[in-house]
Order: sequence, then C-alpha cells, then structure tokens
Amino acid sequence: MGPSCVRHHLYTTTMTSLKKEKINGEKLSKAHDDYKKGMNSYAFYKVSNRETGQDLVQDTFLKTWKYLVKGGDIDLMKSFLYHILNQLIIDEYRKKKTSSLDIIIEKGFEPGFDNSERMINTLDGKEVILLISSLPKKYRKVMRMRYVQDLSIKEMALITGQSKNTVAVQAHRGLAKLKLLYNQKII
Repeated sequence: MGPSCVRHHLYTTTMTSLKKEKINGEKLSKAHDDYKKGMNSYAFYKVSNRETGQDLVQDTFLKTWKYLVKGGDIDLMKSFLYHILNQLIIDEYRKKKTSSLDIIIEKGFEPGFDNSERMINTLDGKEVILLISSLPKKYRKVMRMRYVQDLSIKEMALITGQSKNTVAVQAHRGLAKLKLLYNQKII
C-alpha cells in the first residue's frame, strides 16, 4: 500500500468517524429535546430533590454521549436513556443511604435500652418474668432473651435467624409494651 492509499484510508476513516459522530450528536440532541423534561420529572419523583434529579439526567446524557463516541450503537434511545437514568438513581440511593438501624446497631447503639436497666432493677425478677409472659407471643421470646438471658441484639439475631434490625425493633416495641403493662399494674 503506497503513501497515497494510506492517506486516502485515513481520510475515509476520519470522515466516516466524523459523520457518525455528527449523526450521533444529532440523535442525542433530539433525544435531549424529546425526553429531558420527562426524565427530569421522573428523576425528581425518584430522588425527591430537583437539583439532584437534574444532575442525574445530565449525567445520563453525558454517559450516553461517551457510549456513542466509543462506537456504541443504540436502537431504542428512550429505553437506553431511562435504563442509564435508573442505574444512576440506584447509585444515588446507595450513596445517600441514611444510617439504617443496622449500621447504628453495629456502631454499638441499641435503641430504647438506656432506661431498661433502671426499670429492670426496680422490678422484682419474678414480676418481670410474669409481665414478659403476658406480652404478645412475637415479643415474648425476644424479651426473654434480652432481659432474662441477657443476650445482645446480635446474639438474638443469630438465634432467631432474623435481621438485627428486626430483633431490635421487636425488643424496642416489646419493652414499650412491658412498660405499659408495668404502669397498668401499678395503677
């Protein structure tokens, strides 16, 4: 292949690439005009923050452009854009995930148990066992493990096969019901 053939090949490849980039740019520009408003509404609905939603939509178009520049082919632009947007929304949820009860418990905080030691100390042991026995079944087992066997949330979760979050909620609600029963018994 001579020098003129190489130049012609490079010229043809460059022109083809420029034409494809222009076509892709036009496709994306049209999609932006057609779908931006709906995508912004959808993103706002999902993340409950207008600016974050708009940023996610902008990132969607940017990722789509990068995909097209790399030679990617998109048959259904609207579906592709919403797929990318959904993935970005999921990423946003993961980033902004508020501290769940599991994370708080892992850091050593066990909700609703600060006053429990004081309450248990003031009650007679037999009375507590009797009060625990009168709790609804779903709280009875957790309350016995917590206050009779003195198990941690983590240990109770392992024994019951439930998540630490579920056990902590049951213990918290059981303690609230136990306090109600105790107060009714005093009155």
